[in-house]
Amino acid sequence: MSRAVIFDLDGTLIDSAPDIHAAANRLMDRHGLAPFPPEETRSFIGSGVPHFITCCLRARGEAGNAALRAQMIAEFIELYETAVTLTRVYPGAAEALTALVSGPYALGLCTNKPVIPARAVLAHLGLDAHFPVVIGGDSLTTRKPDPAPLQAAVAGLGARDAVFVGDSEVDAETAARAGLPFALYTEGYRKGAVADMPHARAFADFADLPGIVAEILS
Repeated sequence: MSRAVIFDLDGTLIDSAPDIHAAANRLMDRHGLAPFPPEETRSFIGSGVPHFITCCLRARGEAGNAALRAQMIAEFIELYETAVTLTRVYPGAAEALTALVSGPYALGLCTNKPVIPARAVLAHLGLDAHFPVVIGGDSLTTRKPDPAPLQAAVAGLGARDAVFVGDSEVDAETAARAGLPFALYTEGYRKGAVADMPHARAFADFADLPGIVAEILS
């Protein structure tokens, strides 16, 4: 199949912020640190677990504690593998995936979430069958915004043409560095204005995505 659509996961297909928030606060409690409100942990999402834990520790004045950081990264990844019960698929996303597969487009996933938790949440939500290729934040030695993970997802699908769908500044930079068109989901975890993020098209309703993909890859 020569055409592909590669998706980010958190903030793009799924709202996983409630599960991430709960896991983070379990970890903070375990180590005697103050918990976070949901909006604060949400602002830490997007660049992988090491970055997330660094943000948590920096916010609690523990940024220089390398041993604690390493321990919390390992513990968070362990918690992350079962952190699925509060996560929801964004409205219309599942229907859009079904429409794209019948397009026909090959679908892949490129996320900074570790690959085992990524596959676990996809299976829990019944989305795993759509994605023959899943590249996680620990699949390669680099993660987004390095373009290598996105390029690996495209190569894994054997695609000639592809579009990347994501929600964040990290995703926009990844697409630009990989030389791929970017479709921006505006209802996810972006930190800044839509106008400040390079994109081919932006959308707030997943019902619009199949048409956008067809237009970009025509």
